[in-house]
Amino acid sequence: MRIDRIDLWHVAVPLPAPFHPAWIPGFTQSDNRFDLIRLTTRSGLEGWSAAPRMGRERAGLGALLGPYFLGERADDIANVRQRIREMGYLGWRCGWIEAACWDLVGKARGKPVYELLGGSGGRVETYASSGEVRSGVGRAAEIEARLAEGFKAVKLRVHDDTLAEDCAQVREARAAVGDAPVLGVDANQGWRVAAIADAPTWDYERALAFCREAEERGFTWVEEPLPMDDYAGLARLRAATQVAVAGGELNSQGLPEFRTMLERGCLDWYQPDAVFAGGIAESWAIARHVAAAGAVYSPHTWTNGIGFAINLQLFAASPGRGTSRLEYPYDPPGWVPEGRDGLLVEPWLHRDGEIILPERPGLGFEIDRRALRRQGKRFYTATGRRVAVGAVLDRGLSEARRLGRVRGQRLASRDRWLDEIGGDPAVDPLRALGPPSPREPT
Repeated sequence: MRIDRIDLWHVAVPLPAPFHPAWIPGFTQSDNRFDLIRLTTRSGLEGWSAAPRMGRERAGLGALLGPYFLGERADDIANVRQRIREMGYLGWRCGWIEAACWDLVGKARGKPVYELLGGSGGRVETYASSGEVRSGVGRAAEIEARLAEGFKAVKLRVHDDTLAEDCAQVREARAAVGDAPVLGVDANQGWRVAAIADAPTWDYERALAFCREAEERGFTWVEEPLPMDDYAGLARLRAATQVAVAGGELNSQGLPEFRTMLERGCLDWYQPDAVFAGGIAESWAIARHVAAAGAVYSPHTWTNGIGFAINLQLFAASPGRGTSRLEYPYDPPGWVPEGRDGLLVEPWLHRDGEIILPERPGLGFEIDRRALRRQGKRFYTATGRRVAVGAVLDRGLSEARRLGRVRGQRLASRDRWLDEIGGDPAVDPLRALGPPSPREPT
């Protein structure tokens, strides 16, 4: 399970129609951009993961990644997490890479990741997650279309300049479709983006007024009504309204941050995305703490088909599977499986609002190599020889040899320790996270 090669690509999958994401006012998206990683072991197994991108902001990642990961054991998840943590000290948030190791472990064990985490197969129910802001009439037509496709729940987006416009949208949507459909609404206030057009900013009073409107109209949840780090405001808002308050999709500090949010009672629904929250092991720990606190775990999945797969595996093994629905990003004609899952041989297609869990080992997908050649541009490859030559050129032969010798000693010592403790190093380190502490919410 040694990582023997690392490859990185910039990918841009064309969308079939322009898409206008609510969270970036004024922006027209014509493609689905992400960075893709492949970890290859000495035995030839391949593990994949991906993270959204805007441009070439990760162009220099490989120079750091090669020395940190080559030669490490992909099944030693605790050690992989430590390497990612060290990269974080230098400003790189790379928890998304850890999922590629889980993909490798699942393939080596012949099991889907959800089975490694103790879950079982079958189906999971989803909700249709829209991405654009629309008028009340357009919104009603959208909801009716999703219900006709078999979804039982739909999430809308509000991001207009005034409270009156936002409230009008939820009133008109509910009036048009009746009381039966389960509706949620996302305000996208957790992480404000005003790089192109200005973006509305909600304070507590506006958030409270909107939540009360949503509550009166029978909405089930309101997502991100305040900034993601406004712990006091979120807790106060949650106590003042009966509609469920949801959030946490881009909170990136992992379990310690979510534990603080749980202790302060910030949310009813917690939505960590493993791509941003630190990886699968970190998100699994968060999901367990959320369940222990009596809250709802329903991860954010709006990235790409690979990010969806990562969070699908977590959700399938979690207590949230029986108490909530998984987000299904879908907003035709722009954001559809063709563009969302463009690099996958088989896109994630729902059946009457449900996803059949994959039986394929690992993360459950296969990369379309021809699509990758068309839509991806490889920007880094690391092998042992390349990294060694780079070290010699950078540090000199003597120092490069010394660094290699010391690192080799660490890897050998780690192997001996893993042999001593026994068990499966891919899964057993999760026990080190421990059960939720009695001091935490129960």
